[in-house]
This record gives sequence, structure tokens and C-alpha cells, in this order.
Amino acid sequence: MNPLLLAFIGIPALEVFLMIKIGGKIGAFNTILLIFLTAIVGLYYAKLEGLKTLRSGIIGSYQNKLPILEILSGASIAIAAVFLIIPGFFTDILGFLLVIPTTRMILIKYFFKISNISKKENNNKTLDGEIIEKEKDEL
Repeated sequence: MNPLLLAFIGIPALEVFLMIKIGGKIGAFNTILLIFLTAIVGLYYAKLEGLKTLRSGIIGSYQNKLPILEILSGASIAIAAVFLIIPGFFTDILGFLLVIPTTRMILIKYFFKISNISKKENNNKTLDGEIIEKEKDEL
């Protein structure tokens, strides 16, 4: 079966299951309030992390560094914001994992194997040289 189709069907089913279970424990009104609270707090924190990542990318570009981690971090923060907007507890957990800088870097390094790129960037050695052309008469 197609994994995308499985996720498209499975994630909403998991969300409904979690809402029913948690709603049974804490009540329907508290469940709805908790969903709105996690969305508001998560989006505010995603905004702060996005601005911090943007600032880091601009500073890195002034220092002539490739902002690879900042681009991936910004994309993961955008995905986290979408997860936090979607009502449900499972997507909120995924969203908060992507918003928190420590877990975001662990996930980025796990999925994209960035550690080799950042090590290669620091080991570049540049040699300065000058090309001197001799005229044919001098030979």
C-alpha cells in the first residue's frame, strides 16, 4: 500500500482516537481548550524560532557561509507550524518536536546526513596564486 495514502488515512484516525481517549479523561471542553492552547503557544514559539533562524542565516551569509542548516531548519519550522495548526495531539507532538531546536537538529541530521557537509565546509583550504604568462620572445 502507498505510504502517503496510509498516512492520509491513518493520521486522522489516530487523531480522532486520541481526542476521544483524552476527552474521556479530562472532558470535552478541556480537550478543545487544550487543542487551541497548543496551537496558539506552538505558533508563537514557531514564529520566534523562525525569526532566530532567519537572523542566523543572514549572519552566516555575511560571513560567506552556506546557510544549508538554516534553510532546512526554516523548512522544518514551517512544517511544524502546519502540524501545530492541524487540530490533534499527535500532530501537535510532531510540531513541538520540530520547533524545539535540539530535537529539530537531531531530526535534520538523521534525515539529511548534514554532518559531513558542515565538516567539509570547515576544511576547505584555499591557495592563492598568480598566473604569469611569458611572452614568446622571452623564451
